[in-house]
Amino acid sequence: MLSDHFFEQIKAQSDRKLPFVAYKKPDTSTVQGWLQEDDALHYSTDFTESGFVFAPFDSQQETFLIPFENAILLTHSFVASDSAEYSNALTPMNNNQREFHVNLVQKGIAAINQDQFKKVVLSRREIVETADADPIPIFERLLNTYPTAFVYCWYHPKVGLWLGATPETLLTIRGNRLSTMALAGTQPFKGETDVVWKDKEREEQQIVTDFIVEQLRNSVGSVTSDLQMEVSPQHTIRAGNLLHLKTDIALRLSPNTKALKPILEALHPTPAVCGFPKDKAKAFILAHEGYAREFYAGFLGELNLKETRTRNTNRRNVENNAYGVSKVVSNLYVNLRCMQLKDDKVNLYVGGGITKDSDPVSEWEETVHKSQIIKRVIL
Repeated sequence: MLSDHFFEQIKAQSDRKLPFVAYKKPDTSTVQGWLQEDDALHYSTDFTESGFVFAPFDSQQETFLIPFENAILLTHSFVASDSAEYSNALTPMNNNQREFHVNLVQKGIAAINQDQFKKVVLSRREIVETADADPIPIFERLLNTYPTAFVYCWYHPKVGLWLGATPETLLTIRGNRLSTMALAGTQPFKGETDVVWKDKEREEQQIVTDFIVEQLRNSVGSVTSDLQMEVSPQHTIRAGNLLHLKTDIALRLSPNTKALKPILEALHPTPAVCGFPKDKAKAFILAHEGYAREFYAGFLGELNLKETRTRNTNRRNVENNAYGVSKVVSNLYVNLRCMQLKDDKVNLYVGGGITKDSDPVSEWEETVHKSQIIKRVIL
């Protein structure tokens, strides 16, 4: 659990209608908060800024920033609670939503068969009415439910209030080392991770992997003559009550690689949230999904944070501890499994990757399963 003092400071910030973000990175026990000191809107234009970045799915829209230099940092250790209460209630599905989504998937498959693209990720927004849309209990339940995810609560009075627990890293840069992942395929967790994946799911995941590798070669290879990339085999990971297929990708950047913008433009949005080829899949999504994704399937996280670590951990050699190694670190995550709290309603966002072998009814049922899981933390 988090201390009352941590939440009191977050709540006081919210009551004053001032921007903040609270988050926990995957597989860590530290929850951090950045409290902006005024309600000004700050933007990231070229990703050379230093702050917590919040970017939309459509890169033509503005990307917001909570500058580290204009915010107060809170940190606290988080201990998972076994006593957290969750709802097991199943909410009825809207037949009109079902019909629209099934038809949408059918259109996507038809476009694939017409060679418009190989894959498209189609999503929907589900609106849940609730009498108590308090973000703090929801945030704590997300922390308890998804220990291996990036869990966050982000607020700006002029933009909105968003929460999520995403299993997908867009990229991590620590010094000159860049790492990212390809994540696709979904099935429910039933007690073990040694599971069988269908050819459709493995094909979908491989499309994501190939895209990321090619985009990194094109965007980074132009500034280095020695591009050595490490690509892992596909493997299964658990994220809450779901399993996904994952490939880890890493490379060392040239010292000449100063700007993140070309890399982010190359990677975002990935085929895991958009499709492939990217531009054609994105155009189909914007034309046919029937709602604005806003920050769903965008990205968020620490941008150009200066991190200092001591060289010597031997307490006897105190004088050497004063000398630290400073690195500039960026930890950016794809905004999946997220929600927007607005006017006593919760907007949930769920979707799935569509390929030529997809079944429209099964794709609808997958979104229902995903939404029922996330509803447990809000109802």
